[in-house]
Amino acid sequence: MTAGSPTVRRVLKGNLCSGCGLCAGISGGAIGMTMAPPGFARPVQSSSLTPAVEAVVAESCPGSRIAPWDDDPNRHPYWGPARDTRVGFALDDQVRHAGASGGLLSALVIHALDIRMIDRVLHVEADPDQPTGNRMRWSRTREDVLAGAGSRYAPSSPLEHIDAALSEGGRFAFIGKPCDVSALRQLAKHDRRVDAHVPLMLSFYCGGLPSRSGADRVIRAMGLEPLDLVSFRYRGNGWPGLTVAQTGAGDIGEMRYADSWGRHLSKEVQFRCKICPDAVGAVADIACADAWYGDEGGYPSFDEQDGRSLLQVRTAVGEALVQSALAANALRTESLPVGEIELMQPSQANRKRLIVARTAACRILMRPVPAMENLDVERASKLAPSREKIRNFLGSISRIMRRRN
Repeated sequence: MTAGSPTVRRVLKGNLCSGCGLCAGISGGAIGMTMAPPGFARPVQSSSLTPAVEAVVAESCPGSRIAPWDDDPNRHPYWGPARDTRVGFALDDQVRHAGASGGLLSALVIHALDIRMIDRVLHVEADPDQPTGNRMRWSRTREDVLAGAGSRYAPSSPLEHIDAALSEGGRFAFIGKPCDVSALRQLAKHDRRVDAHVPLMLSFYCGGLPSRSGADRVIRAMGLEPLDLVSFRYRGNGWPGLTVAQTGAGDIGEMRYADSWGRHLSKEVQFRCKICPDAVGAVADIACADAWYGDEGGYPSFDEQDGRSLLQVRTAVGEALVQSALAANALRTESLPVGEIELMQPSQANRKRLIVARTAACRILMRPVPAMENLDVERASKLAPSREKIRNFLGSISRIMRRRN
C-alpha cells in the first residue's frame, strides 16, 4: 500500500495540479478535494492507495502526464489534429444567446440528447451556495443544458466523482476543460467503462483557470462584497456578454468582459495553465472556442456582437455528430482555413510557442513538469522569437522562485 501518493506529492510540490479531481475520483475515498488558498481545488489524501490505483493516477493526472495527440501528419503545432475546422453558431436563438460565443457546444449536446446518442450530459454550472464557484450537474433535457450554459472562470473538479458516474451505466457526454478531457482519455486506457459509457467528450479553448480570489477582485471592483452575492455570471447572454453580480439586497454590478478577464481574472491563473501544452482540447471529440473578430491592429475585439464559435472536429465521432446537427438545422457553419485561427486566438498561439522556454525554467530549478510526449511543443517553440523565449524563461524562473500562481 502507498501511504501518500508519490504522484500527488510530486504534482503539488511542482504547483502542477489543475484541480480536475481525477485522483479523488478513482481513489475509493482515499483522496478528497478541498479549496486551498488563494482559491484553487486541491487534493487531500487521508488513506492509502493501492499500487494499481497509484499507477493509474500517475498515468492519468494532467499534472503528471498529458494525453498525447493523435498521429496526423497534417496536424498543426498550435491547434492539434482536426478533421474539420469551421466557424458558426446555434440556429436556436436562445441557445446562441445563453451559451458562450455562438452556443455550439450547447447546441451539439442538445442534439446528441435529441438523437439519443447519449442520455445525459455531465458539465459545470454555477454553485448556488457559492455564486462565483462551480459544481457539477447532470443535464437530460434542453432546458437542463441551458440552465448550466455559459463559461465559468472558476475552479471545478469534474472528475471528483467519475467512478460513481461510470458505475451508473448509460451513455453520457462529458464537457470539461482540456486538462479534464486529457485525464479522462488517459483513464480510458485503464478503465474500459470510460469508452463504454462516455461516447462523447467535448472541450473548449482554455485561457487558464483563475482562482476564486480573481472573482472576488472583480466583485470588489464593482463596489460589492463577495459574501453579499446571490448570483454571479462570468459572461454569456450575449457575446462575450457582461460579467454580472447581484446581491441579496438587489444591488447589481456589471463589467465588460475585456475588464473582468483582462484586468482581474487573467492575473489569477494557476501556474499549471501557464505551461499547458494542450489548451485547445485536441484530445476531445470536438473543441469549440470564441471566434473573435480582430480589431484594426489584428487583436481580438471584445465588443458585444452576435455570438460566433470556432469549431474543430477531432474524431470520427465528432464528425458524425456535427454532420447530423447540420442536417437537423441545429447549427449554421462555414469552413475556416486553419491559418486563420491565430487571428482569433493569438494568446493561445503565443502560449504554445513558449512552453519549452517556460518548462526549461522549471527544469533548471529542479522542479517537475508533466510528461508532454507527442504534443508538438518543440515544433511550436521553433516558431517563437528568441527574445520572447528568453524573456519567458527568465520570467518563469522569477515566478517559480516567488511561488506565484
